[in-house]
Amino acid sequence: MSSSTIKIIFSPKMLAMFALGFSSGFPFYVIREVLKAWLTDANIDLGTIGLFSAVALPYTWKFVWSPAMDGVTVPFLGRRRGWMILTQIGLLILIAVMGQLNPTESLKMMAVVAFCIAVFSASQDIVLDAFRREYLTDEELGLGTGIWMNAWRFGMFASTGTAFFLADSIGYPAVHLVLSMMMGVGIITTLLVPEPETGVTPPRTLQETVIEPFREFFSRGGAWWVLAFILLYKLGDNMAGAMNIPFILKTGFTKQEYFVIVKGIGVLALLGGAFLGGIIMIRLGIANSLWVFGVLQAISTAGFALLVFLGKNHVLLSGIVAFEFLATGLGQAAYASYMAVQTNKRFTATQYAMMTSLMAIPGTVAAAVTGYMVEFLGWAGFYITCSLIALPGILLLVRIAPWGSSNEEIDASLKQGR
Repeated sequence: MSSSTIKIIFSPKMLAMFALGFSSGFPFYVIREVLKAWLTDANIDLGTIGLFSAVALPYTWKFVWSPAMDGVTVPFLGRRRGWMILTQIGLLILIAVMGQLNPTESLKMMAVVAFCIAVFSASQDIVLDAFRREYLTDEELGLGTGIWMNAWRFGMFASTGTAFFLADSIGYPAVHLVLSMMMGVGIITTLLVPEPETGVTPPRTLQETVIEPFREFFSRGGAWWVLAFILLYKLGDNMAGAMNIPFILKTGFTKQEYFVIVKGIGVLALLGGAFLGGIIMIRLGIANSLWVFGVLQAISTAGFALLVFLGKNHVLLSGIVAFEFLATGLGQAAYASYMAVQTNKRFTATQYAMMTSLMAIPGTVAAAVTGYMVEFLGWAGFYITCSLIALPGILLLVRIAPWGSSNEEIDASLKQGR
């Protein structure tokens, strides 16, 4: 590694990317995992816990208001930093408020507050994605995005780990006060970084801000095939993940054991998978990687059924989690690269928000019924079914990314509607 590369890694810009990536990943897992663990401890039924996945619906609809965050400038702090501060302060307050509610007495209000957290978190993601694109030069963007993704996962690790290690000793209300204060990382960083100098005039008309990005995307012949693939490729993987916490806890593992295995071994495997996926794609290309990694994701999902038949086993759970997270990391690397190929550089922010919104649907709408699926199918049947649900997304590759296709061939075939 050259000295210039090392200098860039430890530059103020990259430190800012790490802090803001942490701020982006942190709140999502407060409502995705911390909340579900709290509901499980409160003996809320599995069907209701599954329905709580629907509070993350704003992540699937964030493209609707993303143009407004391009066109409206918040006074004093600037077009990007103003929205960053507003969303981060809102998250700090809402996380603290949710912790003061009681799941057995105020379940509906808890769902409302969790939904509001999702709205502010999704909005923060929109503006942070735009900030990252504008703040970094083209030469810095690749490294900065890699640091951002790892920091995002570290934010996930921090929110879940803090809750799981402290919940039994200080209780969930105090845990949420601690979690809310951790949003200060993003707030302080936003106050320290400068507003990006883009040299462009913000959109002024409805045509420029709302209509044109979508018109350009849907004018492509293969646009609908792209959207179907984005929806289906990780559907089974995300549905299975929605029930992993209840499954592992009900199998007999403690929250601390869950954290060490899933958030320790699992996260290391996920990071390794994302890194390894990038290296493999250099040799295989995006199309071949999507095929290989998609199959590995489906196999890894079915692996959880082994715990149903063999019972509580720390070594087995560690192996299953490591394989599942490794496959997920590999799949995410190829998945993100594929979406990047589909983005027109004139409309990167809005089109990327649209695609990431679609990407979030499997983790919200479909995941909302997973609790009822478990009650009907049993745990083994549930995980095997989720594995089979992954197949349609893989088969779509025949249409959008045939084996052996180059990146240029993928792009050309979609624009021609082949």
